[in-house]
Amino acid sequence: MAVTFVHGGPDALGVPLFDFSTNSNACGPCPHALAAVQQADATRYPDPQYTALRAQLADFHGVDAARVLLAASASEFIHRISAWHRGQGVCLPQHHYGDYAQAAQAWGLVAADAQCAQLLWACEPSSPLGQAHPDVAALVDGLQAHQSVVLDCAYAPLRLEGAPSLDAAHMDRVWQMWTPNKALGLTGIRAAYVIAPLGVDIAPLQALCPSWPVGAHGVAMLQAWCQPASQHWLAQSLVTLRAWKARQTILCLTLGWECLPSTANFFCARPPGEDLGLRLQRLRARGVKLRDATSFGLPGYVRLGVLPPGAQDALGRG
Repeated sequence: MAVTFVHGGPDALGVPLFDFSTNSNACGPCPHALAAVQQADATRYPDPQYTALRAQLADFHGVDAARVLLAASASEFIHRISAWHRGQGVCLPQHHYGDYAQAAQAWGLVAADAQCAQLLWACEPSSPLGQAHPDVAALVDGLQAHQSVVLDCAYAPLRLEGAPSLDAAHMDRVWQMWTPNKALGLTGIRAAYVIAPLGVDIAPLQALCPSWPVGAHGVAMLQAWCQPASQHWLAQSLVTLRAWKARQTILCLTLGWECLPSTANFFCARPPGEDLGLRLQRLRARGVKLRDATSFGLPGYVRLGVLPPGAQDALGRG
């Protein structure tokens, strides 16, 4: 059966002038990270063991380097850990990133509840809602020895309010999947990393990994991610994003849209009235792209990344 991939960002019409359809940090790109990527030496292979990079990431998170795995992207790791659990039970959030289900289908995983599944997915802030994952701490507390929880941390650096649901002890019990390209405003650079649960053997997942999953540009981005300059820029960008988000929410409410709560740099909203598909086509023709949330299990809603006031004004005119 053919699988239809639905994503935000550029499409057959090219790069949208005002792209609300992705959750990338609209303050980006981070200047420090961009410079590092531009200066990367693409004439040489990276160290196949990523020794220095893994040490940097481990130091950044305060964990042992033996717990750090590199991944070509979050999507690559989603497929890799699904392959590791091939034919077993999987528990997905009610609304979730489509690659979780697509990888489960590809590797023959079967839907199961949290008590019976061997692989359980969580995301906080969640996509598409940008909310806390329901009862995730209780989920981790109830883990059995044969179960794995993967916490998708893609939007953790872009949390604009609130606090994580999991403390350090809980985080040591889950697979943490990090994709800094969104927070750095560099989504075109495909690179990710994973922190394994404390005491878990990562060799089986390493054995499923192709050689050199991350190229020179991805290595440069991840190294820059660990640097104080990038983290300072990110902290400053969150201040700006909070102000933009408040303005964008008011705009949507003024337009008569129903806005759902969110703690991140994006939120879901339901426009009133006319057919949503026609509305999205008309907006796209004017250079404004929104993300239809139907594929997330939210028909009638769109997901909007927070953009600067000029882009918001274009949305208002649409």
